[in-house]
Amino acid sequence: MNTTVVGRSSCTSILIGKKASLSGSVIIGRNEDAKTAWPKHLAFNQHKNVKNNHFKSKDNKFEIDLPEKIFSYSSTPEWTDKYGVFEEDGINEYHVAMSATESAYANDRVMAVDPFNTEKGILEEAMVTVVLPYIKTAKEGVIRLGKIVEKHGAAEADGILFADRDEAWYMEIGSGHHWVAQRIPDDSYAVVANQLAIQEIDFDSDNFLYSNNLQNFVYNNQLWPKDKPFIWRDIFGTHDDSDLHYNTPRVWSGQRLLTPSAEQKPQNLNLPFTRKPDAPISAQDAQRVLSDHFNNTVYDLTNKKNKDQPAFRPISVATTQESHLLELNGEDMIHWLAMGVAAQSVYIPFYPQGTKVPSTWKNGKETYSPNSAYWVFKLAGVLVDRDWSKYGTALSNTQNSTNEKLLQIRHQYDEKLAKENDPAKRTDLINEANAKLAKTATDAYKKLTAKLITEQTGDSPLRFQMDPNL
Repeated sequence: MNTTVVGRSSCTSILIGKKASLSGSVIIGRNEDAKTAWPKHLAFNQHKNVKNNHFKSKDNKFEIDLPEKIFSYSSTPEWTDKYGVFEEDGINEYHVAMSATESAYANDRVMAVDPFNTEKGILEEAMVTVVLPYIKTAKEGVIRLGKIVEKHGAAEADGILFADRDEAWYMEIGSGHHWVAQRIPDDSYAVVANQLAIQEIDFDSDNFLYSNNLQNFVYNNQLWPKDKPFIWRDIFGTHDDSDLHYNTPRVWSGQRLLTPSAEQKPQNLNLPFTRKPDAPISAQDAQRVLSDHFNNTVYDLTNKKNKDQPAFRPISVATTQESHLLELNGEDMIHWLAMGVAAQSVYIPFYPQGTKVPSTWKNGKETYSPNSAYWVFKLAGVLVDRDWSKYGTALSNTQNSTNEKLLQIRHQYDEKLAKENDPAKRTDLINEANAKLAKTATDAYKKLTAKLITEQTGDSPLRFQMDPNL
């Protein structure tokens, strides 16, 4: 996240083509990882016109003039804008989704000739704010952000996810002014973990977009031979110990869940960027990927044997602030949002076109407060963390029952909305649905917390077997 205060994000991303998903949806999603206690809020930003619309970053000196017309969009901003808004993800009124960013790293050779503009270049904090409210397709989002990078420079290496009703694109910034983007094949998915991941670029294909003069830049600076396939990740990316222990194992784990037939190892540096799944991927399958902590493997961090000495960094970690999936299917849009640690939370299927944010979802500061959705889910997770083997079952039971209720509510309101043509009444129904979804989830977790606190009163080290006769 913020380079000065919060530290760069160490997220994990997933992108799913419409023919690879069970519902025919295009789905993108990501865990936003930064700090163990740094609340996020949900926001519904309304359509408006702003004259002299100008953005000035609070994270560095990046600034840009913006179009007057601002499309409505959902987002998940920080609890404070002191260091920048970090809106991170959302879906706009034209059914375009964006998630930013997946932090990555460029190698020294590239940095020597086209370093990042850390002072004035665009960075994670600003990307959703200056792109998502101004685009009508996923491809348009890539092009808009690409032009900004080329003109203003980039402050960091990042991966950015875009989607609309038809396609998903993954974009990577590999140096101060150079980037590429690849359309995810409709029958495939991608899991990305803090690496420049895109492989061979086909410059004659409509499935790739890239910065101006990219090839000349590479060849003129002797970064890659002209007679070899143009492998983006090899030219711009890294291959070091952090990849082996921190990044690659997460890609392996995501692919093991969705393509179990593939025989691969966690430290394989040549895992493919995109893969075909063994079976159609549901939204719940994607949630399972983002919630994964090497479940049912020897590397599982909830196994006491791995305490204090884990072999690999998992997808779901304690520093996750929120996890989201953005699902687009025809006229249907779902902003799935799990506050806190994905493995310990639930994904609420919000309607992103809402106009009223449920109260607990716009509350919460750095210090715990019971009126904040982020802290409601975080508290339950902290209590389970005291002994996962003892309290994990209660958590799992709550997740399963809550997920079932949430899906039922969403289905009921989908049916109501299908019968309602009046725009004002539709908006009322959507706000009503979002409020009900939010309350159902937080009420379930408050009940779980009460149970855990009650049970844990017996875990005190001061516990002593009393003589019943005294």
